[in-house]
Amino acid sequence: MHLESSANNQRTVESGRRSIQGFVEPLLNLPNTQADFLGPFDVLGQNYHLPRFTLSGPNSTDPIRIGLFGAIHGDEVAGALALAQFLLDLVREPQLAENFFLQIYPLCNPTGYEDNTRYSRRGKDLNREFWSGSAEPEVRLLEQELIAGHFSGIVQLHADDTSEGLYGFVRGHTLTENLLRPALREASRILPRNCNATIDGFAARDGIIYDHYQGVLAAPARMEPLPFEIILETPHLAPLEHQVEALVIAMRTILNEYRRLVAFAANI
Repeated sequence: MHLESSANNQRTVESGRRSIQGFVEPLLNLPNTQADFLGPFDVLGQNYHLPRFTLSGPNSTDPIRIGLFGAIHGDEVAGALALAQFLLDLVREPQLAENFFLQIYPLCNPTGYEDNTRYSRRGKDLNREFWSGSAEPEVRLLEQELIAGHFSGIVQLHADDTSEGLYGFVRGHTLTENLLRPALREASRILPRNCNATIDGFAARDGIIYDHYQGVLAAPARMEPLPFEIILETPHLAPLEHQVEALVIAMRTILNEYRRLVAFAANI
């Protein structure tokens, strides 16, 4: 999958919409990867699915379970493309996923992705709907996945059109900041980091925000053990290929750092 050509060919001639089929086709039938389509669910009379790709790395008899989520805001295409590229990297370099069981959800808002809009076609910001009894089918499917996945870590990919640099949110386990900080450092080789004292209305330090919006995609309340939760944000106006590269580097760094921390804890 060549990212530039994929991005250029994501719109169908007939409708002007991005093509979900065109996005997922290069990812189907990858070796050691299982592709599933969650649903179907109805959106204004049309059936949709949520694509999910599952990959087990080497030495994963008792794996670390990680969930990776993109494009819950449908116009933030860099996250979807970064997850596609990351999946291809994992297939080519399986040692990247050593000790991990990864579930990748690149298109969490398929109608928003098709329409190139932040919101779903039903007019909802899906990333404000979680764990509030939402009737939105995408949210309900993803909540089921978050419960069943028993993830040790959750990573979301976003883009911010008001930011000129990379930043991230941390939630959950106390070690989360120790994962985000090196991820931002490595990704800042591609794009600058946003080091403002206030980002997106929140207090921030070194590009890290410790608060969050209500209703974002997150682990169930009182989940035990507590997972790490990271939201990565690229500057939406930066070149798309740079956003994708920075996000892939950040995800690789998070996996490497978490594997190292788990091994260190096991040897204490």
